Amino acid sequence: MSGIKIVHSTMDPSRAQHREIVPAGESWIHLVKKGQIFRIVDLEGNQAVDTLFYNAHDLTDRYSFQETIREQKNIYLTAGTKIMSSNGNVLMTIVADTCGRHDTLGGACATESNMVRYAIEKRHMHACRQSFVKAVIAYDHGFEKRDIANNINFFMNVPVTPEGGLTFEDGISEAGKYVELRADRDTLVLISNCPQLNNPCNAYNPTPIQVLIWDAQ
Repeated sequence: MSGIKIVHSTMDPSRAQHREIVPAGESWIHLVKKGQIFRIVDLEGNQAVDTLFYNAHDLTDRYSFQETIREQKNIYLTAGTKIMSSNGNVLMTIVADTCGRHDTLGGACATESNMVRYAIEKRHMHACRQSFVKAVIAYDHGFEKRDIANNINFFMNVPVTPEGGLTFEDGISEAGKYVELRADRDTLVLISNCPQLNNPCNAYNPTPIQVLIWDAQ
């Protein structure tokens, strides 16, 4: 599949300064300091990890898919990709990636999109947008619902059709695949580990992920 770039890491998980399991459907928010290495592990395969990045010293300066796509000249993320902010700053750089391609366009599932995409009766089901809101309310620090912008979907496969539409296809990730990023500045990372039960790409089975952080080398 075109656009896939595989780069393995030299980091030792046993030496990580922070390790945590994030269950499916849960949110995670954490400061990753400049120079630290941050890894997301797809523990069981094909689990979408909705992720947002913020300049820790200015939360209005957040991940921008427009700036990121323009910088890379590619709608997919892979090893070497710079995660750009709305002010044109590099927040993080992907330094290792064993999946090789990640989505920037599919967005986060919401109760509204569950109704439109699947069925009216799916409205009550938990969604990533709710996880994001729950996390920012708990974090406080001036964070508000309106600070939740377009997100990255790590490990998610969303091809673009020749007509310009989006299709949600079976994942290209597998158990144990990971993506690893170096913080180019102090960055607040916000994750919703997707609870989506209606999409066959994860075999209708959302699964946990692992996050690891190593101190600056």
